[in-house]
Order: sequence, then C-alpha cells, then structure tokens
Amino acid sequence: MKKIILLIILFCACFSCSDNILDLSPVDQISEAAVWNDAKLLNAYHTELYNAIPQGFRIHMQSKATDEAFNSISWDIGAIPRGNLNPDNVGSVSNEHWTGGGNVYYWNTGFKYVRKINLFLEKMKVSTLTLDNKAQLIAEAKFLRAYIYFQFIERFGGVPIIDKTYNLGDEFKFTRNTFEECVTFIESDLNTAIPDLPAKYASTNANFGRATADACKALKSRLLLYAASPLFNPTNDLSKWQKAADAAQALLSSGYALHPDYTTLFNQPSGSANNEIIFSRQFSTTNSHQAPMHNLGRRYGAYGGWWSSNGPSQNLVDDYDMANGEPPFIYSGSGATITKTINPASGYNPQNPYSNRDPRLDASVIHDASVYHGDTFAMWVASDGNTWGYDSYKQSGDNPRSNYEMRKFMPDASIPLSWQQPYTNPWIIFRLGEIYLNYAEAKFELGDENTARLYVSKVRNRAGMPDIPASVTGAELRKRIYNERRIELVFEEHRFWDVRRWKIAEDVENRPIYGMDIFKNVSTGNFTYTPVNLLQRTFLPKMYLLPIETSEILKNKGSLTQTPNW
Repeated sequence: MKKIILLIILFCACFSCSDNILDLSPVDQISEAAVWNDAKLLNAYHTELYNAIPQGFRIHMQSKATDEAFNSISWDIGAIPRGNLNPDNVGSVSNEHWTGGGNVYYWNTGFKYVRKINLFLEKMKVSTLTLDNKAQLIAEAKFLRAYIYFQFIERFGGVPIIDKTYNLGDEFKFTRNTFEECVTFIESDLNTAIPDLPAKYASTNANFGRATADACKALKSRLLLYAASPLFNPTNDLSKWQKAADAAQALLSSGYALHPDYTTLFNQPSGSANNEIIFSRQFSTTNSHQAPMHNLGRRYGAYGGWWSSNGPSQNLVDDYDMANGEPPFIYSGSGATITKTINPASGYNPQNPYSNRDPRLDASVIHDASVYHGDTFAMWVASDGNTWGYDSYKQSGDNPRSNYEMRKFMPDASIPLSWQQPYTNPWIIFRLGEIYLNYAEAKFELGDENTARLYVSKVRNRAGMPDIPASVTGAELRKRIYNERRIELVFEEHRFWDVRRWKIAEDVENRPIYGMDIFKNVSTGNFTYTPVNLLQRTFLPKMYLLPIETSEILKNKGSLTQTPNW
C-alpha cells in the first residue's frame, strides 16, 4: 500500500512542474500550429494540394468507360460500359484496379481537397509569416479550387459551393448551387488568380506543372466551351459560344506552338522541351508511373503477362480518316441499330484496313503487323484454329480481346520496357491542340465556318493530314469537328465528357463495342478481317450526368438533392 501511495505522489508531482510533460508536442507527427508557423512546412502543405489533380495513367484508364477501349470479357469491365451505373455503386467506378471507370466519380477526392484548400486560404488571411511568394501561393490554391469545381460540374452539373471550412460539431446543411452559379464561382477564382501568377513556365523549368496565368486561361477555355454546349446551354445562347471563342482566342498568341511530332508529344520524359503543353501533371524517377506496362500485353509482361488493360476498340479505329482526308465509312441509323458502309471516295480496303490511314492511327494504336520496339505484332488466329500469333487474345488473356493495344504515351525504342523502369512522361492536362479545337468548335457554332475549318486543319496538318475541304459545311462540318477531337485527343480523358456535353451519348454510347478478329489462311497465308461484337452497351438519358453516391445523400439528411432522374 505504501508503494502505491508513493507512486501517486510522484505522478502528481510531475503534473505540478512548471514544464508540464503533457504540453510537449507529439514527436510522431507535425502539429497543425507548426504547419502554419513554418514556411517550409506551409509550402509542403501547399505542394500536396496538387494531388487534387487526377492523372490518367491508371491500370484501367477512363477510356474503358467510353467507346475508345475494351479489354476482355474475363475482366470486370465495370458498371459504366455495362450500363449498370447507379447511386449505390457510382462511388466504386474510379477504383483503379477492377472497375474500369478511371477518375470518373471524383466527388470524395474533390471535396477532400476543397476543404484543404479552403483551410489554406483561411490561414493565409491571418498568417504573420513573411513569405515572398504569398500572393502566388494563394493564386495557385484558387486555380486548384477552380479546377476541382470544373471536375464537379462536368460530372454532376450544379454542386454545393463551399468556400469555408467546417469542423467536427459544426452545424451545416449543404445544398446544390446551380450550374451557372458554379461557373461564375470558377471564373471568379481564375480571374482573381491570374494577376498573381507567372504567365507561363518553359517545359524544361523546374516549376513547370505549377499553376500559371496561361493554365487559368486554358481552364477558362474548357469551362466556357462546356457551358456553351448543348447539355448545359439548351437554348443555344450564342453569347455563351462567344465567351468560349474569346477564352480560346486569348491563348492563340501566347507563344505556344504545335509540337512537330504527334508521337513524341506524349512519350518524352517530364522536363523535355515541348512548347505545346500549357499545363501537365509532372513525374520524376522518384514519383513515376507504369503506364507502358499496363497498356502492353503478354509480349512485354512479367508473370505471364501484365496486362494490356486498355485495348483500343474497333469503333475508334474505324473513325480514323484515310490519308486522303476522307472518312472510311458512311454511317446511317443510330445507337444499337447503327450501320456503316464503305465510303467509295476513301479508298478503304477492308482486307487491308490499316493501310493509307491518318498517321495518328499508328501513333495511337498497335494493330496486327504494327512494329513497336523492334517487334512485329501478330494478332491473328489460323483458320484451322490450331495456331495463332503471339499477340492474339488466344495466346494470353492479358492480350486484349479487341486485338489492339495502346501506342499513345508508350516509350520509344531508347527506353526499356520493364516493371523496374520508372516512366516519367507527363500527363498532359492542357495543350495548344485542344485550344485550337475549342476555338474551332466555338467559331463554328457562331457561324464562322471558315475559321472553324482553318483551326481544325492546323491540327490535322501537324499529323500530315490534308485540310478540311471548303465543301464540308453545316452539320457535316460539325461531325468533322467532333471527330477531330475524338482522334486528336484520344485517350486524354475528353471523350467521356464530350459525347455528353454534345448530347450525342444516346447514339454513341448505345452502339456496341467492337473488336477485330483476324484469320490467317493456313494454305495461302492470306488474312481475313472480321469485326466482332464484344459488348452491347446501354445509355439512358439520365446518364448525361452522374448520380451522387447514396451514402452522401443520406449523410446530408435531405438537404443535398440527388442528380435529376436518379
């Protein structure tokens, strides 16, 4: 008993000391107070905010949720391609490994970073730290918040505008703002940020990848193009198209130029000279990605092949023009009843389907007989069914069932193909090619077809393709503008949103996904090419916008309304 009393006395004595041991800062973590009172910690906090920007180098890229890509029935291709999306499973569609919806949902990630950014902005208002770059840090944070909110509105339409932090125990009820209010909020953040940011960084500059005034202008161009598009502008208010045209035009004379080679535009390491990129997610050898190994099949894999999970579709391949500038097919009907016939002016040969095509096809897609890294790919199956090419789906389930593999973003022959190789080519978010196409689309909708053709042709000419002829006008020119975005921006996470903002998804997203079966005659060695239906998709009108996860609706106790018709 005496020993217990002594221990109590000693314990109490510790608490009576002037240097209370419970006042010590934790040694295994950094306190919040320390972050806002130390310039290095504050800058580290700020740098982490850039993780709010998603990048597309995932095992299952967003292309798998569109008509750009398909891998294999044996994989779980996900709720979006199957048409099974609903408020109960929407939160899982961005699962990197198995559900094939790369970066689609974003709600939870986005609002997590909105809170972090709002906290940063609040702390900067009261900070007494001397920071030479304080105004720039604030401006960068506002750009990031604007970028997040753009991600929200393209997915959900209007969402709650939250510009302050809430803490545990605070009373709050979030309600959806209108789409127009969100656009105004984004514009305000961008306009406020621009004066305190450098105009641009060279792609070789160590700061490239941080927000700039030109990145703000590029985001405004995309934002206002979406705001003018049929999904969000049902009355076709031409003043919105004028704002979109003006926003794109603001970047046309900013010192950028189309990169001379379409292939190397995408596959050179971060820090390489590239005057087309306006803003990108950068990588380093300590912060690298493995996109090439995700996108190539058994030939370059380990453990029996890992794993060409983003095999391009026949739908995509069909939409590359011939080298003479003519589309290979003429389409009639829509959705599941779509039919195609060969365009007689194109020169397309169904038994030599990859010959004389837009050079961007070979720059973006590996097909049968493609040569990559010194290897000739073989996707065929012998007509007797007993033999097949090394890259055929028959050889390995890690070879895509579509019989195509992704070439875009893949390294050139000087860079090894290995799981041990750190790949650092950037994920491009804004580039001049997109701005040209934004401008062309807006000018077309304003009735200026000559300017629209000019800027689409600039993009085509870089790849060695001819101009859009002056004889292509009206609805046919609109189709060409839409298709140019499909080809030029393929796999860059535009297609999912473009077909929705154009309100053509009820046609495009209800078309089956096709691959190409290639049969080799064992006697003659000749090949036969036969498109194969891989998946019948379903798209309903309510799917133009995403639902909010059910748990999020319940959490807000009725104040947050679900996306219409969900």
